[in-house]
Amino acid sequence: MVDTVKAKLSESKIARWIALFLVSSTMFFAYFFVDIASPLKTMFESQYHWSSDAFGFYGGQEFFFNVFLGFLIISGIILDKMGIRFTLITSGLTMVAGALIKIYALTYVNVEAHTTLFWMNYPNTVWVACLGFAVFGIGVEMAGITVSKTIVKWFTGKELALAMGLEMAIARLGVFAVMWLSPIFAEKHGPANSFIWGLVFLSIGFLTFFIYTFMDARLDKQESLTTVSNPEDEFRISDIGKIFSNPGFLAIAGLCVLFYSAIFPFQRFAPQMLASKLMIDEGIASRYVSMFPIGAMILTPFIGYFLDKKGLGAKMMLYGAILLTISHLIFALVPAHAFNAFIAVLTIIILGIAFSLVPASMWPSVPKIVENRYLGSAYGLIFWIQNIGLWGVPMLIGYALTKANPGVFEDIAAGLKDQTAYDYTVPELIFAGFGIAAIILSFVLRSVDKKKGFGLDLPNKK
Repeated sequence: MVDTVKAKLSESKIARWIALFLVSSTMFFAYFFVDIASPLKTMFESQYHWSSDAFGFYGGQEFFFNVFLGFLIISGIILDKMGIRFTLITSGLTMVAGALIKIYALTYVNVEAHTTLFWMNYPNTVWVACLGFAVFGIGVEMAGITVSKTIVKWFTGKELALAMGLEMAIARLGVFAVMWLSPIFAEKHGPANSFIWGLVFLSIGFLTFFIYTFMDARLDKQESLTTVSNPEDEFRISDIGKIFSNPGFLAIAGLCVLFYSAIFPFQRFAPQMLASKLMIDEGIASRYVSMFPIGAMILTPFIGYFLDKKGLGAKMMLYGAILLTISHLIFALVPAHAFNAFIAVLTIIILGIAFSLVPASMWPSVPKIVENRYLGSAYGLIFWIQNIGLWGVPMLIGYALTKANPGVFEDIAAGLKDQTAYDYTVPELIFAGFGIAAIILSFVLRSVDKKKGFGLDLPNKK
């Protein structure tokens, strides 16, 4: 029996790191596509007549179907019921479909036409692009929870936090790449060209998912020879109630939504924010923003290695929340005349360190607080709660930016001002507020961990 277990594919270091590379590559291309529009906000204002609140509205719709139609919860249930291979392929196809709709919006929809839905009057390009982003969002979030469960499958009892850290690092490299490449792709042929290149990259990512499924099938076949099926180990719908009654899950989910609400929506507005603060071109500002994922990419694997060996996951989440708050307060409160490129890059790096500490600690902690049979659903529910913030916060920031800068969009559209006319103090204070709330919840999580004995500060590697 021991010889059989040793022969399992997941016991091979080479095999499990290849599996990690394959699924991480897809997330690299997915993250690239998520932020394609971020360095192009001014282009959307001038070429497609998108206001700041329209841009913020678009940014939030990636999560619309996941939040309001419960697709993330459904994705978690599909993952636990149908397995990793089916869910990976489904997520990959869904991302490609969403990308095609967005390209259609920017290529064939009348730029001048507007439609009013409820109280919102936006160009038709916004509405169709939002539909595409919402469809894409189903796929990318489904991929995220499936990749998390995939890594747990291959690395439990081994280098779990390191593997999750490396996956996040590779994914964030996609953010670095898009901050440099998207403005280049759009320079001559407009934003639509950037999205076309994004589709090409997504198609490559779908292929890496597909290749991985053969490794997954082989591992499942080997595990079926060494394990005995137990009906008690199968997922049941009633397990969702157990997840929501778990205080550790609620604390991590709350910390997740607060932390990510101060990161991903920030990325959408950061290039224009730095351009406005430093009075520089948005393309140059986007290169400064690219330092954010680089810092996270370098540090996250080391933090993961430390967590596997030494632990201290709950403390790491607290430290990350503190650094997050400090970063946004610097952006908000340092006056423009004292703010320079060095401060900008340094603050971006501090934010990158925060983005290394929290996710690298958070995601490997989830298997410590829930049972494996409903781990996929637990990840799906955390992502769903996170998506509520990621849906609403971009719209909040876009609205706040418009209200804090009356008449600026109209002047930019008329050619009277450029993108450096915006004052981002109010949006940055909002982001800092999320950070302060995350600090408070980090203390709550540590208290829950002490009472329940989840072992969040214990090493991951056995």
